[in-house]
Amino acid sequence: KELSAPSQGAARGVVLEARKEKGRGIVATVLVQQGGLNVGDFFFCGSTWGRVRAITDDAGRRVKSAGPSDPAEIMGFDAVPGAGDILQGVESEAKALDVASFRSQRDKEEGLVSSRKVSLENLFDHMATSDVKELNVVVKADVQGSVEVLKETLVGLTTEKVKVTFLHGSVGAVTTNDVMLAAASSAIIIGFSVRPERTARDLAESEQVDIRLYTVIYEVIDDVKKALVGLLEPVYKEEELGQAEVREVFRVPKIGSIAGSHVLEGVITRHAKARLVRDHKVVYEGGIASLRRFKDDATEVRQGFDCGIGLEHYQDIKVGDVIEAYKMVEMTPEL
Repeated sequence: KELSAPSQGAARGVVLEARKEKGRGIVATVLVQQGGLNVGDFFFCGSTWGRVRAITDDAGRRVKSAGPSDPAEIMGFDAVPGAGDILQGVESEAKALDVASFRSQRDKEEGLVSSRKVSLENLFDHMATSDVKELNVVVKADVQGSVEVLKETLVGLTTEKVKVTFLHGSVGAVTTNDVMLAAASSAIIIGFSVRPERTARDLAESEQVDIRLYTVIYEVIDDVKKALVGLLEPVYKEEELGQAEVREVFRVPKIGSIAGSHVLEGVITRHAKARLVRDHKVVYEGGIASLRRFKDDATEVRQGFDCGIGLEHYQDIKVGDVIEAYKMVEMTPEL
């Protein structure tokens, strides 16, 4: 297709990946799209800036410059850039610093706006989302690309019931600053292919901050899903135990009405919940106060046997009523 790009003038390229390496500092893989990038050139990239200290080509060889379509590893960044950030060469350090400072300040202001407290302007929005559970996360990874992927993946797990809030993400080991942020925000720390510093690990233990370390992204997703399910309110399902028909009602002094019953199906247990049905209508729901076989207390009475049943705080029992015994079983909530 005879594609072409100018090879002269200030360089412009895109960051494919960035990481922090011991002994080399911040290293970014950059694809130059136009112009020429030379050792010693000043540049700005996203909200950071720098001066090219060294350029390495795709074979790992040191080179002095990189032109259009050349992939190169660049050293000399002031901070770790984001994947997809545009690198732009400039003529002076002052220009690079001015642009990076302006963008950095803008990012901070946007962050403050997004995390502002409740005010009259956003009160109704806050009320609308006040029932939403929230899981705060801090992500540290070995490369910036992993941070971006984890951010998109975790925030994508947000549902109507549970919200995932991405507080911070950066390249490098888990530091004390990360632990302090997590402690102040009740967040968990996810480390991907990195380890915490010793001081950070000790601080996390004292502050009871949960640090989870992973090397496989699917394990991160599975564990976060489990954490989100844990934030949901428990879901209960009714499990029917048995039914008993009231054949006779006994009035016992100081105790009240006792239903002389015959168990039609299932089992009636002492600690079950009870529902009294009369003419196919529920007239009482509560608990079983007493359960007896003849004069002895019983923990359960099975189908085909007679028993005496006392209901908690209810005396209006009549012959022909049906007592349904059931229990509530906790189910695992779903996102």
